[in-house]
Amino acid sequence: MPLRNLYWSRSMAEEMNNQPHALDHNDYEREDLSPGGVLYFMAGLAIVGIAIYFIVVGMYRFLDRYEQEHQAAGSPLVKSQPYSRVIPPNANQSFPQPRLEINERTQLKDFIQKEDETLATYDWVDKNKGTVRIPIDRAMDLIAERGLPVRQETANPSGTNSAPKGEVPAEVPATPQQ
Repeated sequence: MPLRNLYWSRSMAEEMNNQPHALDHNDYEREDLSPGGVLYFMAGLAIVGIAIYFIVVGMYRFLDRYEQEHQAAGSPLVKSQPYSRVIPPNANQSFPQPRLEINERTQLKDFIQKEDETLATYDWVDKNKGTVRIPIDRAMDLIAERGLPVRQETANPSGTNSAPKGEVPAEVPATPQQ
């Protein structure tokens, strides 16, 4: 006998057609879920959750104990170090560079303010060589007045500059290229 005939027959289909509520999709489920089944499921879920918790805690305790027992012995010449995860409040000044930022906004504001002050003031870069720093606005005015220095083109075939070493060639006004 085929498997289909074992679980289905014409008489079953006819019985389903004869029942008034069997195929009516506008009806509702007549049987309710029992509250006892829901409570048993929730209690079983809680018991399984508690059991898993104790299994995991026991496993971690076992692994910690195992690690302590099988840890290599340290040298007797090495002094034990204090716990290094605690950061004292004054450690920021004793810690080597680069340090972590404590307050990014104020530190960045102070840095930008110092840079702006450096760019807007006169100061010596190298007093021995006579090199000075001038404000950007003044440097732009000087370049606008004098122009940029331009090297003279030489007819020297070797391609070397004819000016003696250490001298800057005389300025030649730049001609616009077309």
